Parts: sequence; C-alpha cells; structure tokens
Amino acid sequence: MATPPRTPPLGARRRRFVLKRPLEEPDGFGGVLRRYVAGPVLWGALAPAGVVERLAGGRTDTLSAYRVTLRGRAELDPTMRLAAGPRRFAIRAVTDPDGRGRDRVCHVEELPGESRS
Repeated sequence: MATPPRTPPLGARRRRFVLKRPLEEPDGFGGVLRRYVAGPVLWGALAPAGVVERLAGGRTDTLSAYRVTLRGRAELDPTMRLAAGPRRFAIRAVTDPDGRGRDRVCHVEELPGESRS
C-alpha cells in the first residue's frame, strides 16, 4: 500500500500570503492590460523545490521554484499570484496531494523583477 504524500503540519504554515487575482481591462488597441489585485490573506508553508530555467529575451534565466502548501481552496488556479511581503510568486500548477480537498499544493516560481514594492 502506498503511503500518502507528506504535508507540513498546521503549525508549520506560519507564512502569510496574499492571493492576487488578475484583472484584465481593454487597452483600446485590441489587447488587454493585466494587473493583479489583492484578495484574501492565506497562511501556508513554503518549501524549496529546485530551480527552473526559462527562455527570456534570447537568454536563459534561472528562477527559484517552491512548493506552497495551503488549506484547500477551490478557486486557486495558475492565472493567480501569491505575495509574501516583498516577494512575488507566479502559480504554475495547483495540486491536491491526497485527493480529499483538505490541502492544496501550489507549484510556484519566484518573480525576480517584481520583488520590489
């Protein structure tokens, strides 16, 4: 019998995150302007998950990847972002580790250019 994936205990979820939702407005030229507005405050655990290489502007950028474990929320999706103080994280995938809906694990990448206030 397979053992369920190990999730951090509730006491380890002491990092404060702000869920940022995208808001798109027409730019008047047929495109959209996207900005992120603050949503609810969430408490979670942040764990390193390695590095990710992204091709940007003809060069390869290396970004830090993390796993953020939160209480189960149905409305999490990869269009959203998480903020923890001055740090910003792009959500790349959301999984339910045990299939019961109690926890959500967000696989995120830190956005280096947006870590300023």
